[in-house]
Amino acid sequence: METLVLIVHVLLAAAIIALVLLQQGKGAEAGASFGGGASQTVFGSTGNAGFMVKITALVAAILFATSFALAYFAKERAMSVSEVGIPSLQVIEAAAERAQELPALEIPRSVAPSSSDIPSAD
Repeated sequence: METLVLIVHVLLAAAIIALVLLQQGKGAEAGASFGGGASQTVFGSTGNAGFMVKITALVAAILFATSFALAYFAKERAMSVSEVGIPSLQVIEAAAERAQELPALEIPRSVAPSSSDIPSAD
């Protein structure tokens, strides 16, 4: 289900980008007063602005809905991981006891850090 919502979300994001790029800016209406507006009469006297704005608003509303759905899925996943992922106090105490049973490592003198900050020429 989450994958389906994610695919729809990505497609809606691409659609809203395309819809915004297809719409004309407000500066394009200035040319209509000089006789260039007759070519936009297919969608009415205002051109396709009303239709495109309504479709963009619808796609944006569905995009917001899919965003909320994806946030819900992410919250559910985080809750299921946090219940399993946090170790209990007993597990931490058992690990500390096992760490004390481990043998101490002997570091050779050539690798051991020296007391001086100045490197030696050995």
